[in-house]
Amino acid sequence: MLSQEEIERYSRQLILPEIGTAGQLKLQQAKVLLIGAGGLGCPAAQYLAAAGIGTLGIADGDKVETSNLQRQVLYTREDIGQSKAQVAAAKMRLLNPFIQVHAHAITVTKGNILSLFEGYDLIVDGSDNFATRYLVNDACVITGKPLVFGSIFKFEGQVSVFNWGDGPTYRCVFPEPPGNDEAPDCATIGVIATLPGIVGTLMANEVIKLVTGIGETLSGRLLVINALNMQLQEFRFEAIAGNKQIRQLSDYAFDCATLPADTISYEALQAMSATTPVALIDVRELEERQLFHIGGMHIPLSALPQQATQLNPAQTYVLYCASGIRSAKAVSILKEKGFNHVLSLANGIKDIR
Repeated sequence: MLSQEEIERYSRQLILPEIGTAGQLKLQQAKVLLIGAGGLGCPAAQYLAAAGIGTLGIADGDKVETSNLQRQVLYTREDIGQSKAQVAAAKMRLLNPFIQVHAHAITVTKGNILSLFEGYDLIVDGSDNFATRYLVNDACVITGKPLVFGSIFKFEGQVSVFNWGDGPTYRCVFPEPPGNDEAPDCATIGVIATLPGIVGTLMANEVIKLVTGIGETLSGRLLVINALNMQLQEFRFEAIAGNKQIRQLSDYAFDCATLPADTISYEALQAMSATTPVALIDVRELEERQLFHIGGMHIPLSALPQQATQLNPAQTYVLYCASGIRSAKAVSILKEKGFNHVLSLANGIKDIR
């Protein structure tokens, strides 16, 4: 039952004939898990908590960074360095003391995802990489959990519902991950500040419809929104029977930071520098370098083919960027020009501070 304070709190939903007390009680009984407390997870969590989702889980292994604040408006400067999951959960409890909020300060993996899903009946995927998206999808198929999906890229957002009843799964519209060369560099693609709020709110809307049984869900439909011209497009797709037959999780090695050979860890670089003359080259853009760098020359990736003639082929070079993607491409460029002593700094400098 709803308390008098809850009735007042949810009054604008309760007076909707489509929801009413019965629908509000369904929301109260729902157990929803958010994968990711970033750009999409923040607005989704806020609206689901405010709407009265009874049990809300928030899973994210990252910490709040300064660069998050431009679009992840749940966080403030005082939260920098703290666990996103724990900060978000604490703020959701303040937003609505009538719900239970669980913080899972972990990165979801093949080893923990199925046990994590056990306490929830609906999953919301706001992750930012393909490996997690395929992992979450397959875990939802195995456990029979419906999945609300959202993604953002620059000015474009996507929303859909997967694994709802006999409906299609994520693999029915995106059968396989893109190749490493086709995937954007997660650290540098950029996104307009307002887009995560738009898409995250649409995701929360789908959850409320699924839980209460009202309206028409986005199952079998991919909604695409362009924030530059505010055009909406809808793509329909059918379920593929084989995608519902997943019985065990695979190895999800794909990631936007997956690197080829010729890489070196930061620890190994420090050890090498003690015995071998090493020259560093920062291949990021000037704006990125001005924020933070670890020294060395600055040659943006776009300028490297022209400026390679200024480098010494006999010298050992270690190239770095934010995540390791651009520096790996830079290594390939130099190797094609006859440089044999070039390495890419694995995973870039995003975690070196």
